[in-house]
Amino acid sequence: MKRKAQKGMVHMDKGAESKGKEALKGRIHIYWGDGKGKTTAALGLALRAAGRGKQVVIARFLKTEDSGEVFLLRQVPGIRLLPCAKSFGFTFQMDEKIRQEAALFYGGLFSQAVREAKGADLLILDEILPACQGGFVGKEKLEDFLAFRDPALEVVLTGRKPWEELILMADYITQMNMIRHPYQQGILAREGIEY
Repeated sequence: MKRKAQKGMVHMDKGAESKGKEALKGRIHIYWGDGKGKTTAALGLALRAAGRGKQVVIARFLKTEDSGEVFLLRQVPGIRLLPCAKSFGFTFQMDEKIRQEAALFYGGLFSQAVREAKGADLLILDEILPACQGGFVGKEKLEDFLAFRDPALEVVLTGRKPWEELILMADYITQMNMIRHPYQQGILAREGIEY
């Protein structure tokens, strides 16, 4: 930061002070697309932040507890991984009753994540985009949270296609495109790689 000395006093240059405040502002990240790597990128950022002593909250939507990262993330100091205690199967296979149960559960998980994020430095909402697009979490609730969150809170959203309002709000947008995937040859998800 540039400083100006004036009669024995040190004053910060207003431009430098403004840039310093901007650097402390929390940003919104979106990792999206049909390619592999959205969750991997988000969790890499979680580990980087925790490694610098920051407090991280992670909420996972439309997933199960049976994924390799879950076991280790629960042991990392500074990371609070909210349990995804219920699984409802694939969204396209849900009947109306299951969809309503899932909406209650995921809506509650979102509310818990928002509460837990108070005082945190980084909040990761993994697969929140399809949770909103499937009607399990209100899009407006997510948008309102992002608009009125603590200005220092960094937030990561993952999923398929973000809608226009989120695109306008985001500071980082990274798209993962699938060029080739073993799934295309009928190879199922592999433990330790896909889950």
